[in-house]
Amino acid sequence: MRFVRRAVLSLVSVASLVAFAAPAGAVTGGPPGTIAAAWAPHLLTDPNGTEYVRQLVPCGTMMYAVGTFTQVKRYSTVYTRTNAFSFNATTGVVSSWDPEVTGDAVNSIALSPDCSTAYLGGKFTAVGSTAVKNIAAVSTTTGQVVPTFAHSASGQVAAMLMTGGHLLVGGFFTGINGSARGYMVSLNPSTGKDDGYVNLGISGNYQYTDASGAAVLANPTRVWNYSLSPDGKRLLVMGDFTSVGGQHRQQIFMLDLGATSATVDAWYSPEFDQYCAVNTPFWLQDASWSPDGSRVYIAATGWKPATGPAYYKSNPRAGLCDSAAAFASTSDSNLSHLWVNYTGCDSLYATAADATTVYVAGHERFANNPQACDYAGPGSVSAPGAGGLSPTTGSATWAPGRDRGEGADDLVVTPAGLWIASDNAYGSNVCGTTSDGSPGYGHAGICFLPY
Repeated sequence: MRFVRRAVLSLVSVASLVAFAAPAGAVTGGPPGTIAAAWAPHLLTDPNGTEYVRQLVPCGTMMYAVGTFTQVKRYSTVYTRTNAFSFNATTGVVSSWDPEVTGDAVNSIALSPDCSTAYLGGKFTAVGSTAVKNIAAVSTTTGQVVPTFAHSASGQVAAMLMTGGHLLVGGFFTGINGSARGYMVSLNPSTGKDDGYVNLGISGNYQYTDASGAAVLANPTRVWNYSLSPDGKRLLVMGDFTSVGGQHRQQIFMLDLGATSATVDAWYSPEFDQYCAVNTPFWLQDASWSPDGSRVYIAATGWKPATGPAYYKSNPRAGLCDSAAAFASTSDSNLSHLWVNYTGCDSLYATAADATTVYVAGHERFANNPQACDYAGPGSVSAPGAGGLSPTTGSATWAPGRDRGEGADDLVVTPAGLWIASDNAYGSNVCGTTSDGSPGYGHAGICFLPY
């Protein structure tokens, strides 16, 4: 069914290149099994509210988790942690790191190359007793704010990525740390000041009506998500805009990360100009890369096209709304999808890939479902909450089974397996199975499926 995402959107599946990540081509793995690791920490179950882990980022031996939450649990031990915590990526043991972030959410985290500093971005007002505004650098040892890094953004920060000595920051802001550059900026990791590497002039948002004449909801300009190529030379940027670097772009664009500046690549498809439902004008939620960098995979919400035959529930799906799709990564402005897999009008929010499988997740019920909307059509398969697709054909190949909740926010492939970040809405707590085949309880917010 059509689904409106929570107010603080959760669209990130940032493939951050950090010390723990495998080199390009090294992760061959998948798909993983369906038995979720019992040792991984998780959120407490809350049937009356919604907390979520928005992003998971590995660095060194640790995994860092950010989002909106107040407590986490591992086996029978409950830890008080506010919107950010870390744990051992192999054993699940929760560390003492507790920056105590006050505010609505930490949307994204990036780590310094030596893992000593965590850069936090979101919608928040303090870290510990230090007043900040939506961005801060924090010691991973003490949890205290690094005072030499400026910490004020005029609006919500949504995405952060450390690459090539630059801290790339995206969000709703129109000014950050003294810079008037809006929506996306490159900051010096030591000072937090604009280093001039990114200068894109991002602008615009979406205005249209659907087949019934309903008008699109307010959708402020923003950069919301990043996905870095395996070789670190190209960056996919998702968000709400119509012009980037003087070129027409909607939903997504690709940057070439040069030695002295980032420039807009020709890569694009006219299919990204499509409009989906008026309540989800920003619909291309996430993108990932094949391990060799030759393909881009997207995950989309959107319900159905705003106009045309596929707008009507009885007709087959069309376009890219509520689907996963593959594109060549070639520098071509007129690309067409290589394949598309429809959920049947359920949203996808995250994607990741290894050499054998394209992983997608959201609050979907089905895959292989192009002939239906909100029910299982001919040839569809059950794939609640997460699934795997063939990189070659896009057909469903794997489904671990997961409580759908509001939807999974992040997928992270490591040499050991697949991590899923999600929420505890509606009492969501199941991911995969146990060794006897029964449902795998105890995985609200975080689930790890080993290879």
